[in-house]
Amino acid sequence: MMNDYGLYTRGGVITERNADYATIRLRVPGGVLSAAQVKQLAKISEKYGDGTLHLTMRQTAEIPHVNPDNLKRIAKALEKNGTPLGAEQNEVVNIMACPGTERCKYANCETIDLARKVDARVFGKELPIRLRIAISGCTYMCNSPLLNDIGIIGRIRPLRIPGLCTGCGTCVEYCKERAIKLRDGISVLDESKCVQCGVCIHSCPYHLLKSEYDHYQITVGGRRGANPCVGRELVTVETEEEVVEVVDRVVYWVYRTAWSGRFLADQMDEIGYEKFREEIQKEFGPKEQAAEE
Repeated sequence: MMNDYGLYTRGGVITERNADYATIRLRVPGGVLSAAQVKQLAKISEKYGDGTLHLTMRQTAEIPHVNPDNLKRIAKALEKNGTPLGAEQNEVVNIMACPGTERCKYANCETIDLARKVDARVFGKELPIRLRIAISGCTYMCNSPLLNDIGIIGRIRPLRIPGLCTGCGTCVEYCKERAIKLRDGISVLDESKCVQCGVCIHSCPYHLLKSEYDHYQITVGGRRGANPCVGRELVTVETEEEVVEVVDRVVYWVYRTAWSGRFLADQMDEIGYEKFREEIQKEFGPKEQAAEE
């Protein structure tokens, strides 16, 4: 699925308005660079570009105003720096991720290493369309996974054990969805409003709320732009390995069935999304649900 027709045709090489120059986009899964890599990028930009770096919306960086005659030299320098040429054409582009449990107090899952695993499996694969992937550690979704072709969201379903609640009201105060109320001295959850963000679990001062189901929600068919579209839920899985496998299946499904020239969101029904969803849920659906069946 990956063909290399030369540096000039790679997605990371973007022709500028002045066609005598190109902008070089990098591959930076999760948007994480070491200080040493940033320093080296500055040197590369000063040598081959205009001395600036442009930070993109998709958590990568670009080196503007590069003379195409220097493409081989700059590609070699970028590869050595661990920041190789990125993607921008009809392919899987840079994988986005929030800080996750490494730094964010609201996160329910690790995200950066997961972004690297997804990147290693699917980045740059040629497709009929451009495909965007975003990973969010919680349901606050700061990087808008629901507006990406594939969204991955860390969630926790809270478990309330009868008789333990002290009625302090802390979880009521912290719940932004107003899904919890105090009734007769105990907290009561309205499951229809709960988005499984896990904040009530993290905020309980007595650690009485527990996690009943830690999982990743995977959505497909989101879109930004002039006519934004929210992705549809595909499946929930419990492990990083399952996330990577499901993402790979989605990419292959798009490769085999999607039409070029249209957003994935606009052709989901035509290319058999519901049938694909049924197959994925049968293979990767929640183990608890399978046990009940």
